[in-house]
Amino acid sequence: MISLSGVSVTLGAHRLFSDVSLRLPAGRRVALVGGNGVGKTTLLDVVLGNREPEEGTVSRPRGSRIGYLPQDVVDAVGESETVLQHVLEGASHVTELSDRLREIEHRLEVAEVEEQERILDEYAAIQDRYDQLGGDELEPEAHRVLAGLGFDPADAHRPTRELSGGWRVRVALARLLLSRPDLLVLDEPTNHLDLDTIAWLEHKLRDLPGGLLFVSHDRDFIDAVADTIVEVAAGTATEYVVRGTTAAEQGGFAAFVAQREERLAQLRAAKSTQDKQLAQTERFVERFRYKASKAKLVQSRVKALDKVERIEIPDHRRLVAKFQLPDPPRSGRVVAELEGTSVRYGDHAVLDSVDLTLERGRTVAVIGPNGAGKTTLLRLLAGALAPDEGEVRLGHNVEVAVVDQHQAEIMDHSRTVLEEFRTALEERHRAMNHRTMLGAFGFPGDLAERPVGQLSGGERTRLGLAKVMVSPVNFLLLDEPTNHLDLPSRDVLEDALQAYAGTVLMITHDRHVIRGSADAVIEVGDGDATFFDGTYEELMWRREAPGRDQAAPAPTSRRASGGDRPAPRAGVKDDKPVDKREAARRRNARYKATKDLRASVERLERDLSRTEAEVADLTRTLADPDIYDEAERVRELVTRHGEAKDRAARLLDEWEAAQLALEEAERSVEIELEA
Repeated sequence: MISLSGVSVTLGAHRLFSDVSLRLPAGRRVALVGGNGVGKTTLLDVVLGNREPEEGTVSRPRGSRIGYLPQDVVDAVGESETVLQHVLEGASHVTELSDRLREIEHRLEVAEVEEQERILDEYAAIQDRYDQLGGDELEPEAHRVLAGLGFDPADAHRPTRELSGGWRVRVALARLLLSRPDLLVLDEPTNHLDLDTIAWLEHKLRDLPGGLLFVSHDRDFIDAVADTIVEVAAGTATEYVVRGTTAAEQGGFAAFVAQREERLAQLRAAKSTQDKQLAQTERFVERFRYKASKAKLVQSRVKALDKVERIEIPDHRRLVAKFQLPDPPRSGRVVAELEGTSVRYGDHAVLDSVDLTLERGRTVAVIGPNGAGKTTLLRLLAGALAPDEGEVRLGHNVEVAVVDQHQAEIMDHSRTVLEEFRTALEERHRAMNHRTMLGAFGFPGDLAERPVGQLSGGERTRLGLAKVMVSPVNFLLLDEPTNHLDLPSRDVLEDALQAYAGTVLMITHDRHVIRGSADAVIEVGDGDATFFDGTYEELMWRREAPGRDQAAPAPTSRRASGGDRPAPRAGVKDDKPVDKREAARRRNARYKATKDLRASVERLERDLSRTEAEVADLTRTLADPDIYDEAERVRELVTRHGEAKDRAARLLDEWEAAQLALEEAERSVEIELEA
């Protein structure tokens, strides 16, 4: 087990964190959270052994293996091998055993009789270890992992040099998963993954035999994977167990927030008591400082004050309280249209005869696998790409702005945040309170005077968002805006989208942001772009239960900028204004009310799948006539086979009951929300 005890790290004159203790046994899944710049990556470096702490100890058992996926892993993926070769190299400790077995087999062929028994013992020991590590299943498992991460079977034999940066990240992740280290350390693993791949990875990480430590700002990913959340804030790291305890009754990220608020309340009470005691001591010192008869008492209290460890309250206030953004000019009711639009790269049609209409006031999330055409669709609407066939038309008075992953690269790093921000403002907006607007995006007070070159990647993304959203545009295109944003910054994004009066089309893999902001979804794949007039949860509900369309929840969110109400058309939403926060609250209520039941159904599905696989494996074994020479083994196999079949039948009954309960709960929630 890898563990940290009383660890402290200082950067220059600044104490980054102190007295951090952390245990990472096999099977434990720890999410590391905290704002940008608090020391999460430095703490990972301490765990990995890349940095020694100034104080404290780090225990790493001899022979323990640690796998690490950094954010900048792209350059670490070689270019002289195929995808499969690179992935298999991750399990070199297994392939080395295979090589040793071949070597021993050769030695047996030439060994003297008296040596053969000793060599056979060595062979048996290595063979047992090889079997334990799944040696014969290594290459099939590599193909399964690659498939789970979105690779086609033919991709296994492609040279890695042909892959884009995002796909190289997946190769590196596949290599780590195949290696099955004692501790797997991941830094923002979902940044380059689409939603389906993230869901697959969640299941894979839950079944890891070793320990897991990961940095993530994706609430849903944390909910699905972590059993413990460690928050780095105010110069220390605080641990919250979010599964399997009374305190973690709510489960996941919600349990972390509830426990943190309870801890902060206790800290505030303790600080209030300490402040009163310190104030009394300071008054005594001030009153009797110049009286010789009290000098000894005064000095003792001064020393006591110096020794007091002051209680600090971590600042977890949201970066934004309220947005007051300038209203963009009103566009026509139809903001953008695609008619018979096709885009081809070589012989491959990314978009094939797509018809699509976007109306004013909508916030639309674009989802789909990597490479399916999401960014192509956005570039068409931005005017950065011309279609090979068909038309792309923007509506009357539509003005477009784009926020993409490379927004920060075009900023002047020598300017201050405030100076850079002002470059985006038109003359008519220069009288507005720019500092107040920057404060809403997380740059209050002196932070507005920091040079852009000193900002983190997430802070530059937030500044780019501020520059675009205060401009008088009415059609906002966002391409992965959450990459490198910490949790408070994602809250800033969500609130800014709710306050924005224009139309939004966004590509993001953050399901929490989609749920809190989007009232429609465009699903891109197989050359098509399908408009779904409803929330992401409703789309997932219909996907999971395609035969229950009549009972599916009705769309709950409406966004608009006012004006007449035309008759709704296919693929177009009514232009009726409502309270977006209320709509988001209703969506979240539906999600939370059925979350536990969904988790139970998923758990039973996993258990049932594993048990059915065990039954199938035992059935194949019992079909082998050679085993019937061993009566004891046959009796054992028959007993295990019967028990596994009984267990599978019981799990199937439990799964059916849980599924029915989930369906009933979904109907009840819809009735309550509509009441």
